[in-house]
Amino acid sequence: MDWKDEGLIIGVRRHGETSAIIELMTPGHGRHLGLVRGGRSARMRPVLQPGNSVTATWRARLEEHLGTFTVEANKLRVAELMQRSAGIYGIQTLANHLRLLPERDPHKNLYNASLILVEHFDQPEIAATLLVKFEIALLEELGFGLDLTQCAASGVTSDLGWVSPKSGRAVSRGAGKPWEDKLLALPEFLQQSSQLTIDAQFEFPTPEDVEAGFALSSYFLEHHIYHPRGIRPPDERQGFIRAAKKAAQTGVAPQS
Repeated sequence: MDWKDEGLIIGVRRHGETSAIIELMTPGHGRHLGLVRGGRSARMRPVLQPGNSVTATWRARLEEHLGTFTVEANKLRVAELMQRSAGIYGIQTLANHLRLLPERDPHKNLYNASLILVEHFDQPEIAATLLVKFEIALLEELGFGLDLTQCAASGVTSDLGWVSPKSGRAVSRGAGKPWEDKLLALPEFLQQSSQLTIDAQFEFPTPEDVEAGFALSSYFLEHHIYHPRGIRPPDERQGFIRAAKKAAQTGVAPQS
């Protein structure tokens, strides 16, 4: 059994005196673990770091075995990620989110979204909106998608300002006004697009929009994922949210 694919390193742990077990998110083979012989050598340690992109070849006698990886560096980001607290917290949060997916189950859209995220963790005021969108995409991949395109009550596609915590559907400001204390705020950046894109029209979010975005995704992650599985949200996520809110307030990425 063998295959070759690109991958984003999301986890590394020591194995014996000289080897390492790495966890990759790949487009074609999903989240996949494997042993790298000599992975703790001086040559390989800088490559085998969370946030780096590699080309990996996996081999095993049987498909269900752990197998071994041989890896070649594609893009080394760890030095940039380690310069800011948002980068450190961000890659750890991303790794924990990807571990909610079944192992070896391909999710190419989330892989591509992960690459966009790691390229912007050094700009937490931008990465904040991307992480909220990533979390909404993660809910979709896990079978709990939200409908933020039209009002659940009237069907209109404009003036959307709320999300129903029961249905996960958008509600217009007019229709939702009588029940606004029971609805979740829909931030401006999600009204524009829930896709993970950065273009010339990108507008930096306000601290209020950052807070509203994370409150929205947090509610549905807790309701559909964390509570049913009996697990806690990753502590690193709160660290990233604090860094992102500070960046949104000051316009300057906080140093670690």
